[in-house]
Formats: sequence, structure tokens, C-alpha cells
Amino acid sequence: MEQHALHEALSWLGGLERFSIRPGLERMEYLMEALGHPERRLKFIHIAGTNGKGSTAAFLDAILREAGQDTGMFTSPYIETFHSRIRYNGTPITTEELLGLIERIRPIVEEMRNHEVGTPTEFEVVTALALLYFATVTYPDIVIWETGLGGRLDSTNIVHPLASIITNVGLDHMNILGETRADIAREKAGIIKSGVPVIMGRMHPDALAVLEETAQARKATMYRAGCEYTAERQLAEGREHLTFTGPFGRLENSGLGLYGAHQADNAAAALMTLQVLRSYYALYVDDDHMRNGLARATWPGRFERVAEKPDMIFDGAHNVDGIKALKQTLDDYYPGQRIRLVFSALGDKEYSQMVAELAPACGEVWVARTGHPRAAEPEKIAAAFRQAVPGIPVHVYENGIEAWEEACVDAAPEDVILAAGSLYFISDVRNGWKQTRKAGDE
Repeated sequence: MEQHALHEALSWLGGLERFSIRPGLERMEYLMEALGHPERRLKFIHIAGTNGKGSTAAFLDAILREAGQDTGMFTSPYIETFHSRIRYNGTPITTEELLGLIERIRPIVEEMRNHEVGTPTEFEVVTALALLYFATVTYPDIVIWETGLGGRLDSTNIVHPLASIITNVGLDHMNILGETRADIAREKAGIIKSGVPVIMGRMHPDALAVLEETAQARKATMYRAGCEYTAERQLAEGREHLTFTGPFGRLENSGLGLYGAHQADNAAAALMTLQVLRSYYALYVDDDHMRNGLARATWPGRFERVAEKPDMIFDGAHNVDGIKALKQTLDDYYPGQRIRLVFSALGDKEYSQMVAELAPACGEVWVARTGHPRAAEPEKIAAAFRQAVPGIPVHVYENGIEAWEEACVDAAPEDVILAAGSLYFISDVRNGWKQTRKAGDE
């Protein structure tokens, strides 16, 4: 009965112009007013950026929980289940809780159909559900709050945070956010609030100039990677390590629970944020909490090694910068080794450039279709691989799980099987692999 109700509720949510983008905060403002402004009862760390938002959130969550803080976390899209977008102390919202909140918000949404502000989108409603959940059900000490797209007009920008983080600015969603890094940076800079400290990750100079200008105009104290704080990455004994130096202290040679050179930058942004909150808001987080949290952080679909001999890895590198980071991680952990790659992408991504970066590391490729309306045609992706590396074996499938299973069939223990590309694709393949493995265990 509950599963039927959940299916109906999620179908209703999905019908709210699921794949449309309608920037603007008017609908969120109406929702917040109708719900009694739940966002005003919570403390937030707001995170924007082209890549690294989820990993930075994971480091923050792990450290804060290590320090005994109760945390809320809102992220998107999901890798495991819809419920995992909204978490309290690492545990996803339950179906019962979700259904109760939808029942509360649904009449308001239906009423808005006839109001001048119009019907909210699916993401706006899910954002409101998360705020209701944290403000009326779980009451976390701090909510780690990830933007959906951009920042300035993103529905998550309805909150006033303790601190803002902008991890980086790359060329993604250019049809919506702008053609240049400066244009995109202006959108992401929208989360910078007057007087609220802003932590900036490693930035392209064009993006940094825009962010600095915005922060100065809003009198928001800046903490910039390479300026106010630094991150030194070490790779030792098959594990990432970080030495962090900031204006409020230094943390040496701390092991990280996530893999890749870029994770040192994400971890450093999290540390800088927590040091600011510790120094100015009396947040109780000590260095041991930071070390232990960094080491225990996990995040699905980010160079996630789920099996060994052969090594099986899921990585949601879904744009050019993400693929470059993935390629660097492969070079670090599997130097010179040919990868068995299962790949898919959305059609509005620069997938030809993504393929050009990744193809030279591959020995064989299985291309599949992402189960998403914006999916790129597998044959076109396959052609890009053949052009990048003439003679490379490329197989085309309509179904990602079938492609993954075929890549695994004759793999040797020393092989590396990697699924990469769209996060929607990674979610489908990862969940399919887990279900198959569970059925085999039974």
C-alpha cells in the first residue's frame, strides 16, 4: 500500500514540468509564505559550483557528525534513491515522512496553478519538502544545502546561510547560465549574501574576478584557495592525503575517504568553511573531528570503487572538467593501464570533448543510452570514440545495465571496469549492479 502511494506521489512530482527550467524565486517565496517560512528556522551552509558540490557536502557532513552535530543534507540529483536527496545524519528521509510532507504541500501547489506566480517545478517542490522536513521533523543543527543549477535564481537561494561555498566554475549548462566562465560565475555568485563569508575553491581567473567583485560589493569576507588558504595533496599507500593551511590553523597529512586529486580541493573548501564557523560562530569542531571526518567521508558515484579483481568503479564525471579530473585520477591509480569503459552522456553536454579526453585511456568501450529525455544518441557517442582513437573496439547498447554486464563478462582479475558519464546513467547502472549482486547472494 505504501509503495503504491509512493509511486503515485512521485508521479505527481514528476508531472510538475520535471525537465523544465524556470529560473526565479517568485514561486519559492510564495511556497515559503504559505508554509510559514520553514527556511527561517534553520542554519545553512550553501554550496554552489560546477563540480565538487556533492563531495564538499560529504566532507562537511562527515566532519560535523564526527563533532556530534546533527546534520541535514540536501543534494541533487540522486544516485541511490529519490529519498537520498534529503538526509538527516546520513539517513535518507523515510517513505512515510516523504508522503506526509507531500500531503501537506500538495494542496498549496495545486492552488498555485490558478495563481499569477504559476505552478512550481518539481525541483522547487522538492526544495520546499526538504525545508519542511528539516524545520518540522528532524531539527538539524546545520543544513548542508546544495544548489541545483547556477545559484542566483536557483530555488535553494531562498535561504540566508551562515557561510557560502563556490567550489569552482566550469563550462556547463551554458545554454542556461551563459557562454563564458564570467557569465556562469555571475549566476553562481548569486548565493553570496551581504556580510556572509564566502569560501572559494580553485578558480579560473575570469571566474574569480567576477566572484571577488560580487563579494566586495556585498561586503562578504572572502576565503580563496591559493590566497587565504592552501591545499597540498599527497598520494601515499593508495590513498589521498591533504595538508591544509588557513588563517585559523593548519592540518597536516590528513587521509581522505574520497579518491582523486580534485578531492583535496573539495576537502580544503570544507575545512576552510568549518574553521570560519568555528572562529566566528563558536561551532564546536576540533582538529580530531576534522581528521576523522575527512577519512570517513563517502559519496556514491564519485570514483567509487565497489569491487576488486577486477576493480569496478562508478564515476559521475558528466562534463569536460569532470572528465579531466577522472582522467587524472585514473593516471594516478592505474598508470598505463587500459580501461574497460562503459559510458553515456546527455546530448546537451560537450560529449565529443569528454570522449577526446578519456578515450586514450581506454582499451575497449561500451556505449549506452542514458534513461533521460536529453540523452545523447549512443551511435553518435560511439563515432566520437572511433574518431578519437581509430581502431578502438566500441560496442553500442540501448540499455546501460546490459552494457555494464557485457563489459564484465570476460574481464580478467587485473582489469579495471569503469562506468562514467551522466549521473542519471551512473545511478541506473550502479543500482542495477547492486540488485544483480544481491540476487546472486540470495
